[in-house]
Amino acid sequence: MSLQPDPIPNPDSVEIDEHKQSKASRLWVDSLMRIVKSKTSFIGLLIILLLIVTALLAPLIATHSPTEQHIINNYQSPSAEHWLGTDALGRDIFSRIVYGSRISIQIGLIAVGISMIIGVTLGGVAGYFGRWIDQVIMRLVDILLAFPSILLAIALVAVLGPSLQNAMIAVGIVGIPQFARIVRSAVLAVKETEYVEAAKSIGAKNGRILTQHVLPNCVAPIIVQATLGIGTAILDAAGLSFLGLGAQPPTPEWGAMLSDGRAALQNAPWVVAFPGVAIFLVVLGFNLFGDGLRDALDPRLKE
Repeated sequence: MSLQPDPIPNPDSVEIDEHKQSKASRLWVDSLMRIVKSKTSFIGLLIILLLIVTALLAPLIATHSPTEQHIINNYQSPSAEHWLGTDALGRDIFSRIVYGSRISIQIGLIAVGISMIIGVTLGGVAGYFGRWIDQVIMRLVDILLAFPSILLAIALVAVLGPSLQNAMIAVGIVGIPQFARIVRSAVLAVKETEYVEAAKSIGAKNGRILTQHVLPNCVAPIIVQATLGIGTAILDAAGLSFLGLGAQPPTPEWGAMLSDGRAALQNAPWVVAFPGVAIFLVVLGFNLFGDGLRDALDPRLKE
């Protein structure tokens, strides 16, 4: 048995791989610098970072328990003791908003995770294989898009039962069509490139080509849609909670807080004003950051 010497790596191929890696690194660094230089996207990033810090340090930031009730102190206006006032049950609104940031992040990540996993899979398969597979998948997507998102979410929660977990599932299902359509369009463009044709010519399997060559080059639009989708998911879940189909008492969720305080809107407007401002700022932050991220990752907008 003769021993064959190990093949000597081609220096040209090594240099090409290193060039690709350095080029990808420069792309992300350049995108980050464009985000920082953009005032709107930078403001959105600061709001998101503030939300994350608040959620992580909620026990240290909150001045009271978010569920502790003091009926005798109900509907107190903002003061040194209760910075944002109290609700109908005497619970501290500031503390409930602080702990509600944890729930908002949970809603955004889980709902968008469901949308992204299913939507990317469907869009990737539809765009890569085409033909009848594409027709079947995209017609199902069109059916989902035919329903207003909030009405479809309400119908799903009505079937699954009102709870925070089911609300996240419903919001995640509602967001599937957006990911599927975006990924499909990106895959249609990527699968015609030379490196995909080269992978096919050497006998690579379709699954390997799709997961290792096509989808990795569709990451930019997926990230942008995920960022924008988090804000939408938080808003939709708050709407479901406002209708009593999402988070149930005494969970400190911002939409549920709006629902609890609507009866006292005239006498104690702070009960609904501050949770509403929290929802507005968080959704605005993700939208601003998502828009800036889309501009930063779009090569056609580079100088």
